[in-house]
Amino acid sequence: MRLYNTLSGKVEEIKPSNGMMVRMYLCGVTVYDYSHIGHARTIIVFDVIRRYLMYKGYKVRFVQNFTDVDDKIIKAAREKGIKPLELAEYFIEQYFKDFDRLNVLRADHYPRATEHIEDMHRIIKGLMDKGYAYRTSKGVYFHIAKDEDYGKLSKKQIDELKAGARVEVDEEKLDPLDFALWKFVDDEPSWDSPWGRGRPGWHIECSAMSMKYLGETFEIHGGGEDLIFPHHENEIAQSESLTCKEFSKHWVHVGMVNVKGEKMAKSLKNIEPIHSALSRWGANTIRLYCLSAHYRKPLEYDEMLLKQALAVWRDVENALYELEHAMKIPAREGEGGRAVVDELKGIVDESFKIFMDRMDDDLDTPNAIASLLTSIKAVNRYAGEDMLDVSVAETIMPRLNDMLFILGLKRAEVSSEERARIEEMVKRRSMLRAEKRYREADEIREMLRAEGIELVDHKDRTIWKKLS
Repeated sequence: MRLYNTLSGKVEEIKPSNGMMVRMYLCGVTVYDYSHIGHARTIIVFDVIRRYLMYKGYKVRFVQNFTDVDDKIIKAAREKGIKPLELAEYFIEQYFKDFDRLNVLRADHYPRATEHIEDMHRIIKGLMDKGYAYRTSKGVYFHIAKDEDYGKLSKKQIDELKAGARVEVDEEKLDPLDFALWKFVDDEPSWDSPWGRGRPGWHIECSAMSMKYLGETFEIHGGGEDLIFPHHENEIAQSESLTCKEFSKHWVHVGMVNVKGEKMAKSLKNIEPIHSALSRWGANTIRLYCLSAHYRKPLEYDEMLLKQALAVWRDVENALYELEHAMKIPAREGEGGRAVVDELKGIVDESFKIFMDRMDDDLDTPNAIASLLTSIKAVNRYAGEDMLDVSVAETIMPRLNDMLFILGLKRAEVSSEERARIEEMVKRRSMLRAEKRYREADEIREMLRAEGIELVDHKDRTIWKKLS
């Protein structure tokens, strides 16, 4: 698999250093509010990278952190009259509810900053011992002038840089751009340290947690493109200054979700919470929307784009239900039946080949989805002509399922009890229609529709599908 590497500025092959093991770290959310669609896009993109690598046979060790100590968390907790860690815990629970519904695979580890304070202390001590960090009356800082490679990720020159929003003003700093490793504070939450009671700086958290679970060098580090500077630049500086080793081989960054041209952000109060979007659109539509543009490009949060994604999912969903019902239809005999199998198999095999080629080439999900849709449209066309049967379904479903797994798309689950009940109602409706009792038959259709079950009548049968 080839992905664009922000560090080199090139699309490069992912090359594991440990056999078939790929280690990935994703900078997670700061848990002071509900996660929004901007978060969803980044996390879904990395979920698809992970799924694709798994499908290709790699063992993926995936770590995603929670920033559970931050000035924003403290401020929000004070406004609500609760402890910061209580607030963080609540929004971590909401995070899992949202992303489980989005069918995002759980990470192998979800480290929290507050659980790795001692790991941060060890890094800070190491940097101070090597002369890369120093103490002031306000905290401990990393001295960027000591790092000759500073700026290599963001391609920024030190003399052109200005202190970012997260850089504290401290007249004792040797350089205005020196960033905090440890900040002295008296309020809570705070921890004792060899230098004084305080809280960690933002950047040290991810260095500590990534190296704790993935080692001093790993394959992929990523996040939104807004993290390139200063966060990821500073992670590289402190980590490589400590270990004298390459920190991450590949840096992968996802474009922003914009609202009317501005980044979707809690601070701009223009967010769409994931739980709200899920209730309106459903998980598959949101995933398809997030993957509808190349991951490095910005994506406008636009109702028309979501409607287009919903239409795509409805086509996919319809094809899957048609194939499921085709499993009950005996294989057609003779050359005609074999010809249908061969024709659809050829279409699906070619779609799959193009799909994999597109995914291999810097995660080109828009064209990968277009390739999937070539197969989906063919299935729906053949279904409309009543040309599907068990032989066709068994032949093409494995490849379709592979593509759906990689994209993280799946139909709504239906229990065996619910399935039996629905099929009994469909059977009852068919009997009523045969007896020309159309009003009663329509009542059953409406009852099922109220439950999110849609009926599709064919010449000699009716299929049902649970919309998701």
